[in-house]
Amino acid sequence: MALMLPSQSIHPSPKCMASKPPTVGHSQRRNNEGSAFQNFHRILALHSAHYRTISGVSINSEVKKAAAKPRSSTNMTSKTFKSLHLFYRFLARRLRAFHANHGKAQRYPPTEKLRDQTVVFDVEEAVLRDRSTFPYFMLVAVESGGLMRAMLLLILYPAICCLGKEAALRMMAMVTFCGLREKGMRAGRAVLPKFLMEDVGEEGWEVVSKAKRRVAVSCMPTVMVEPFAKEYLGAEKVVAREMRVVAGYYTGWMKSAEEELPVAAWFGKEKQRKEAVVGLGGSGSFGIHRNVFAHCEEVYFVSTAEKRRWRALQPCKYPKPVVFHDGRLAFKPVASSAAAMFFWLPFGLPLAVIRAVVFILLPYALSVPLVAFLGMHNRVIISSSPSSGEPVSLDSHARLFICNHRTLLDPLCISAAIGRPVTAVTYSISRVTEWISPIRTVRLTRNRDEDLRLMRDLVDRGETLVVCPEGTTCREPYLLRFSPLFAEVNADVAPVAIETAVSMFYGTSTTGRLKSLDPLYFLLNPIPSYALEFKDRVFTGTIAGRECSSRDMANHLQTEIGRLLGFECTAFTRKDKYGMLAGNEGFAEVKK
Repeated sequence: MALMLPSQSIHPSPKCMASKPPTVGHSQRRNNEGSAFQNFHRILALHSAHYRTISGVSINSEVKKAAAKPRSSTNMTSKTFKSLHLFYRFLARRLRAFHANHGKAQRYPPTEKLRDQTVVFDVEEAVLRDRSTFPYFMLVAVESGGLMRAMLLLILYPAICCLGKEAALRMMAMVTFCGLREKGMRAGRAVLPKFLMEDVGEEGWEVVSKAKRRVAVSCMPTVMVEPFAKEYLGAEKVVAREMRVVAGYYTGWMKSAEEELPVAAWFGKEKQRKEAVVGLGGSGSFGIHRNVFAHCEEVYFVSTAEKRRWRALQPCKYPKPVVFHDGRLAFKPVASSAAAMFFWLPFGLPLAVIRAVVFILLPYALSVPLVAFLGMHNRVIISSSPSSGEPVSLDSHARLFICNHRTLLDPLCISAAIGRPVTAVTYSISRVTEWISPIRTVRLTRNRDEDLRLMRDLVDRGETLVVCPEGTTCREPYLLRFSPLFAEVNADVAPVAIETAVSMFYGTSTTGRLKSLDPLYFLLNPIPSYALEFKDRVFTGTIAGRECSSRDMANHLQTEIGRLLGFECTAFTRKDKYGMLAGNEGFAEVKK
């Protein structure tokens, strides 16, 4: 079945000469005369020779009338400019009509043909809906360089818009990367994939996904785009710009297009396999990477007008789900959104401190309504079913609460909801967080027998425990694997389903010196919100009247909480998350 997309935007080109990289003019002629400059002189000569009329008046007749009736030089000059203006408008209409009629006859190659071919696609032009790379440089600037570097990049945005594509890229790369350590650069793997996947167009991905093999081309630096292109788009090779490094630090200088990875040898292997190579790009694809597309037998274009009608790829259609990601920003920092963030910070920071102080110092009877007045939304839902155990209420005597983990404030919000202090068991939090916490925290030892004995002793002493069986936070609508240890602590547990919502900053992180300020970042949002749903107490030894193991109980409660929240259950663990995002196992080193 052939793959058909709206055809007005696609302009195929004849076979390129791989032996000689084309110049800019040559790359434009390859597109079946798809550019206005190729046809300008021909159309100008045609219409000038035949004296075509404009707005019902012949140019030749206007010249004769002007010669027959002597007029002042001012009037003659005005008439001449008017005639040239009308002639220009006529040519512009003819050129637009030429492009519209030419595009209607072009289509993507059939799906069956793509399955046996290699597709070279431009990430910004053929896959992403927005070709602007400024938001992604801003993300790297914020996460790796700090707010001052990001502010400098934002101040330079008007100048960046006035520059050409190559000069703008070099300026953004210089401001973003200059002075950053190469070893600690994890934004390309931990931060950018989430935002890049949200910008993928469904129509573009449908075409790229049909190819047998994929080669990604991007104008962004390799360190920014390569992890996303290989892990999420399935690219076998990524052709992008490299950043210069001196003594382990980025200089900010980006290598020129001529210094790209050699691709001639790679394309030579493709020809030995007798596989056709098809290019997929846009209007800006032949500036920086023309030598790459020169090896393609056919090149297809996506117009700007067509990309405006593209739909965002739905999460259920992602080639790979984005379960883990890092970074503070919860929004795509286009110029206007980034400016709004910097305008909010002088007001938001004092407000976040006030919210934190209210939570820490005041009793729940006062702090809960006060933080609501200060803009934090909280919602508590109590649900029970007659077929399950004893119903839970806010004044229940449950001694063990388990919940999915969204932020470090989870135990505190449960404590505020039930109206009494609780003890939170944690794997690893900073000493600063423990010191400012208004509730007691107990650090587990990572030894199963010791941790089990410790939690049983706390319950026997009458303390109310809050346990997060996932062991770490997860921002996306997924649940990590539940540890079964909680099912061996007490005869019953009270499950709590938690959901949070933020608009500007995430209240979680995996790396960075400011990890201890995670709760403050959550409170820094204009309107942070928490929703808690309390379920019936569940007996840990049985499921539906049948005996079960602690592992079965953990899987059962993971499924139930996931069903309440609409989250998908996974088998990922804390180790998987920190290994991907931070390159460690996620345990903080504590000085004794």
